[in-house]
Amino acid sequence: MKQDTKKIAPLSPRELNVHHFGGEGQMPMADFHHLFHINRIEDVSKKIRFPLQPHRKTVYDFLFLTEGHTIRSKGLHQYEFSGNTFFFLPALQISTHEYLSPDAKGFFCHFDGMIFNKLFPNTPFYEEFSFWHFSGDPLVQISDSLQQPVLNILNRLLTEYEPTQSLNTNLITAYLLTLFTELSLVRKARGPMAQNAAVRVTEKYKNLLSQHIYQTHKVTEYASMLAVTPDHLNKCVKATIGKTSQELLADMIVLEAKVLLRQTPLSISEIAFKFSETNPSDFTRFFKAKTGLTPKEFRQQAD
Repeated sequence: MKQDTKKIAPLSPRELNVHHFGGEGQMPMADFHHLFHINRIEDVSKKIRFPLQPHRKTVYDFLFLTEGHTIRSKGLHQYEFSGNTFFFLPALQISTHEYLSPDAKGFFCHFDGMIFNKLFPNTPFYEEFSFWHFSGDPLVQISDSLQQPVLNILNRLLTEYEPTQSLNTNLITAYLLTLFTELSLVRKARGPMAQNAAVRVTEKYKNLLSQHIYQTHKVTEYASMLAVTPDHLNKCVKATIGKTSQELLADMIVLEAKVLLRQTPLSISEIAFKFSETNPSDFTRFFKAKTGLTPKEFRQQAD
């Protein structure tokens, strides 16, 4: 099940360029930038204004670190990882990028899912690879022995990406599919991570929050979806992440509100009523208590 994002305008690749680099220092873009892009992290990282605020975009992206470490999020999940690790983010998923170490090296790539339409005319390509799932684990760590074959593919993609050339989508798709298949084999060989019952309930709760936050605003309703009592849900969340289930729901509201404040022209009152039927001033107090800024101040930061 996917989240209702009809009223949230995701950032296009061109808008992402502004979001990542600001008004100056933006990367030169090829005519086919909206379909496919790849770059070396070390070539552009010093120009990016970290931390990147929560945003939702139209393209799929992945990051592969060979050196250094970074902190990036997918919805309410935050991941800190280092060398020989991929991070995958599906289109329309909220993400933030909190930190990238100065010594980081590797690759960043984004693409439009439509380039796979010829190969996957009936089933979306991402269904074949669990790391692309909206609620899937986005990290894939590879062995040292697999690093060179992976780098060969990424360097070949980089060679194909030239602003003055036309894009050979068949070749790009073939290389991407080869890469994803290799990594899928790594994921399958390692098997699923063992999780206790509290962690499983908490992860399901996080995923439900990302899917239903615009329609459902009460912990009791989420507990019903999970077929557990509100008290049991709260105990699971508390044991897993040290927060209450209500605090986690509030975190999701704040995350979505930040995206709406930055990516839509909706008024603060309209945004407030998306998450509560109370007075918008209550939403303003809630937002400031969680972030230290009023919604208006947060929006003005982007100017």
